[in-house]
Amino acid sequence: MEWSDLRIFLAVARRGSLGAAARAMDLSHPTVGRRMRALEQDVGQPLFQRHNNGVLLTEAGSTVFQLAEEMEISALTIQRRLAGEDSRPAGPLRISSADWFATYVLPPVIETLLRDYPGVLPELMVSSRRYDLSRREADVVFRVVPFEEPGVVQCRLLRVAYGLYARDGSALPIRGDGKESRLLLMDTATHSYPEVEWLRDILPNAHPAVIANHRALQARLCQQGMGLAVLPRVVGDATIGLMHIDLGEAPPSRHIWMGYHEDMRGMDRIRAIADIAKRLLGNADDAEPEQ
Repeated sequence: MEWSDLRIFLAVARRGSLGAAARAMDLSHPTVGRRMRALEQDVGQPLFQRHNNGVLLTEAGSTVFQLAEEMEISALTIQRRLAGEDSRPAGPLRISSADWFATYVLPPVIETLLRDYPGVLPELMVSSRRYDLSRREADVVFRVVPFEEPGVVQCRLLRVAYGLYARDGSALPIRGDGKESRLLLMDTATHSYPEVEWLRDILPNAHPAVIANHRALQARLCQQGMGLAVLPRVVGDATIGLMHIDLGEAPPSRHIWMGYHEDMRGMDRIRAIADIAKRLLGNADDAEPEQ
């Protein structure tokens, strides 16, 4: 039984179809099908029940899935620990953050990293998705919520202020009303955004115009006059054509958290960006030590 076949098996089981697994692993559909048939022959039992929309695990498949996940955890631990022992301040460094943070806050950190460690190659993964540090989907993650995943070293950095914005020259909304206002809201289906509730409380009669999951897009729509948006001040203040609106109460602010897996502590390029980020983005009155 090959570990490579079990990796494909996990991809099929998690995605529910051979085609989806093939795309995720950059393999051909026939290759995935052939490898799964070989695995079923090795096990001696069918692992999948085929149906029109994909596959479902059989009872034997569920047992193999649990054991394969345990093997995957061990394999990923080996990879992380070997990578963490790489003390060379050189090589790729996968950094994940939201679009606005990567655009408006992170550049000085990257500039300093490249100047002090020219052998490091930052790979910036800009997304609202929360990458899994245990699977090494990213090496370092910056986000606005603390890490609850086990094995993550985290540090609280600066507090980000938010503000309410509209296109220059727009009529100002009336606090406690807002019936003439349209709102550009963040999508709360996956993540929590405290400013959405704040907006609904302070402008209860306003109605949503657009829901998005991208701050730069939100700012652009606001710039076009499509509605009011709560933006990080570093985004709103830097966007030409927007005006900041003061309704006597600021939207909730949020901290930036930096995290990386504890198995990666020994990697020089992890320590390098962590030290630089704490130096440039930390707040002596507000930051917390590593956990």
